[in-house]
Amino acid sequence: MTLRTIRQRVPALEVTEGAGVTVHRSIGTPVLKNLDPFLMLDHFGSDNPDEYIAGFPEHPHRGFITFTYMLDGHMEHRDSMGNRGDLQAGGAQWMKAASGVIHSEMPKQTAGLMRGFQLWINLPASQKMSDPAYQEFSAAAIPETAGEGMRVRVLAGDFGGVRGVIDDPATDVLYLDVALEPGRGFESPLADDRNAFVYVFEGHATLAGEALPRHTLAVLGKGENFAIEAGGEGARFILVAGRPLGEPVVQYGPFVMNRREEIEQAFADYRDGKLVRTRAAMTGH
Repeated sequence: MTLRTIRQRVPALEVTEGAGVTVHRSIGTPVLKNLDPFLMLDHFGSDNPDEYIAGFPEHPHRGFITFTYMLDGHMEHRDSMGNRGDLQAGGAQWMKAASGVIHSEMPKQTAGLMRGFQLWINLPASQKMSDPAYQEFSAAAIPETAGEGMRVRVLAGDFGGVRGVIDDPATDVLYLDVALEPGRGFESPLADDRNAFVYVFEGHATLAGEALPRHTLAVLGKGENFAIEAGGEGARFILVAGRPLGEPVVQYGPFVMNRREEIEQAFADYRDGKLVRTRAAMTGH
């Protein structure tokens, strides 16, 4: 099988979001505007409460999915549909904003490390105005598999006979959190028709002979297999893949649609208090 190589290296940029939270953004930058079906990847992390305590107050979304994974810390989710979630370290949240959601994500801690990822996943045109949906799972609910010098958390998709808890039917997302001890390798089959990336957030790794330091995203080229090796400090990374939608993307701030007119309608709906049309069903544990 053909090994996937690095098609593009993307060092993360520091960006200020919410009420002043600094995040490392890799997808959704001038270097990598999007990677169909992925629209944005933010990695947030700080042990200084002054940098995260203001959080992400109420803001709207339409036309896509937010996938939040907490590595450390404690965040409360509230939305206009009445959902209230308590996302703690190791937990994951999948929110299909679809036709419209207004939500907030606020820290529930005043000290200590807060760290995690938020990934935006596009929705096909046929689902952009569908009803919202919400999945949230605690750390205990997310399956893990381990080998010699390796631990893999399976958030979405399949790995080694283990199925992740979060289901994303439109794009069949694979989302793995992989931790490797120094010098250890990791391999996984990866369907050739999926766009995929790896993001190293601890230590460093080598992929297809190229070094990947911390805060670096690698867009993977075509192939049916993925292999990576940890450096002398070990490595921890997320491996994410999804089926591309192949549709036009028109994005303006928190709205992602297929045509400019739909973006204009989203702003009009938000202004007129009509963005939220229905309550999302919540699942998870």
